[in-house]
Amino acid sequence: MGRSRGGLSTKINAMVDANGLPVAITLAPGQASDKAAVPALLATRAVVGDVVADRGYDAQAIIEMIQQRGGRGHIPTQRDRKQQRSVDPAIYRQRNLVERFFNKLKHFRKIATRYEKTARNYLAAVLIACSRLWMRFYESAT
Repeated sequence: MGRSRGGLSTKINAMVDANGLPVAITLAPGQASDKAAVPALLATRAVVGDVVADRGYDAQAIIEMIQQRGGRGHIPTQRDRKQQRSVDPAIYRQRNLVERFFNKLKHFRKIATRYEKTARNYLAAVLIACSRLWMRFYESAT
């Protein structure tokens, strides 16, 4: 799971698969907590598996929500917490998949500049860009 700012007042929250392709996208107000997007992101997947996220998603409720869906949460704790949760570095490196997804998404000028002014149209543009990323991945090389 990850997030990216799409303009000054909108966050894109995303979950990607093992290939770095988007499987869930939500928009949230720029000032909203990242944690608020987790239930909507997790609702799209039947069996979650390993969920790797950054410190912005650190909450015991999120870890429990992932466990209830049959997954394992790999989310480091905030630095100011007394009880620090350890995360396997090899698994946590997989978080780069979501970061690379956001990098690819920002190559679409309409997304990077927040050309669309309404949230509905902006989400539609993000989903069209995600569709293009899926098509590129499965496009025949021959």
